[in-house]
Amino acid sequence: MRPAARELLGFAAAGLCAYAADLGLFLWLRGPAGIDPLTAKALSFVAGCTVAYAGNALGTYRRADGGASRLRQYAVFCAVNVAGALVQLLCIAVSHYGLGLTSRRADTVSGAGIGMALATVLRFWGTRTLVFRSQAARIPHDTGTPRAARTAPGTGQRTWTG
Repeated sequence: MRPAARELLGFAAAGLCAYAADLGLFLWLRGPAGIDPLTAKALSFVAGCTVAYAGNALGTYRRADGGASRLRQYAVFCAVNVAGALVQLLCIAVSHYGLGLTSRRADTVSGAGIGMALATVLRFWGTRTLVFRSQAARIPHDTGTPRAARTAPGTGQRTWTG
C-alpha cells in the first residue's frame, strides 16, 4: 500500500474511533448521567480529541518526532479540532440563517454533511502540517523500500539512494 494511502486510512481509522467515543460518551452523559447538553458535548468533544490524538500519535504518525513535546502536540491538535468544529457551525449558520434553510434535514446536511466534509479536510491538513509535520513531510518520498548505500564518484563519501 502506498504511504499516502496508509496515512489517509490511519487518519480515518483514528477519526472513526474518536467519533464513536465522542458520540457514545455524549449519549451516556445526556442519558443515564443526566448532564446538560453543553457540558455533555464539551466533555465528549475533549474525549474524542484525546482518542483521535492517541490514534494518530501512536498509529498514523507514530514515527513523527517533530521536536515538539507531546503536550504541545496535543494542544495544537485540539486547536485544529476546535477549528474543524467551528467550520461545521459556520456551515449550519450560513445555511440556516443566511440562506433561510431552516428544516432539520437542511441543518443535518449543512452540519453533518457539508460541514463535516470541510472540517475533515481542515483537520487532516492541520494534523499533518501543524501537529505531526516531520512525518508528513517524509510520506511522499518514503517508498517503503530500504535505501541502498553507494559511494559518490570521486569523493569517497557514501551517499544514500532509494
